[in-house]
Amino acid sequence: MAHDAHSHAGHGHSHPGHGHHGHAHGHDHGPVDTGDWRYLVALALNLGFVIVEFWAGLISGSTALMADAGHNLSDVLALALAGGAAWMARRRARDSLTYGYRKGTVLAALANAILLLAACGWITWEAVERLMNPVEVASGFIVAVAGIGFVINLGTAVLFLKDQHKDLNVRGAYLHMMADAAVSLGVVAAGLVIMFSGWTILDPMISLVIVAVILWATWGLLKDSVNLALDGAPAGIAVDQVRAGLLALPGVVAVHDLHVWGLSTTDAALTAHLVHERADAAALLAEVQALARERFGLGHVTIQLETEPLDDCPQC
Repeated sequence: MAHDAHSHAGHGHSHPGHGHHGHAHGHDHGPVDTGDWRYLVALALNLGFVIVEFWAGLISGSTALMADAGHNLSDVLALALAGGAAWMARRRARDSLTYGYRKGTVLAALANAILLLAACGWITWEAVERLMNPVEVASGFIVAVAGIGFVINLGTAVLFLKDQHKDLNVRGAYLHMMADAAVSLGVVAAGLVIMFSGWTILDPMISLVIVAVILWATWGLLKDSVNLALDGAPAGIAVDQVRAGLLALPGVVAVHDLHVWGLSTTDAALTAHLVHERADAAALLAEVQALARERFGLGHVTIQLETEPLDDCPQC
């Protein structure tokens, strides 16, 4: 078996009564570097502001501020999840945890989605109560706090402006911060309207709009995290296309026991049995690993090569 820094080359061996077959294991052990100082700054600033804004919403009686705090919290959790994924990916595997702690990022995403849904439910309840029984809100307080939120969100977005077209994670952070800045600006506008018109009913109405925005984003997070928790293929990887790609390789006549699942929120794995007619098994394994990595972004690949049916494989 030959080794390099990131993968194991394929190797073949025979078993009595089983025929000849081989296994290849391709691993991308290097963690996805999803965080740098910009993420830490954005996380610290926004987490601090979420706490202040939610407290300000309680003090001023503004459900719009509390809803905006919930919207900001969703992006704080997303930034924390990105950093957590990198940290967990760097932790070494143990005997009982052969894949390490990567799955923890999926559990964190699922917990985040549930937390956000619960927060939306509570804010909606409060907003409906305010619609039925309008109360006075401190409009000046709303404008001041939401204005600070706009400056913080816009400032953190600027941190990611330069490299947004070079890195997908950076672009995602930039878009999240810009969306938060827009929502905060909307709360500022609502506060100004309340200040000059006295339409306090506008505060819970704005909060319901923000809740709808949070739910729209959270639904995707919930769906993807439940799928990954059930060892489903990550969004963006079509299993039928993976199967077709493997079958299209020269000499491959059948594919079975094909499995694609998420190891974490950023890493995916592939296992499959390939029936082939190639004499150069090592070259075939190299082609499979290159296909999986370059076309489908699969860094952890385990392949079993077969040239005849195996006694311990009913589908062979």
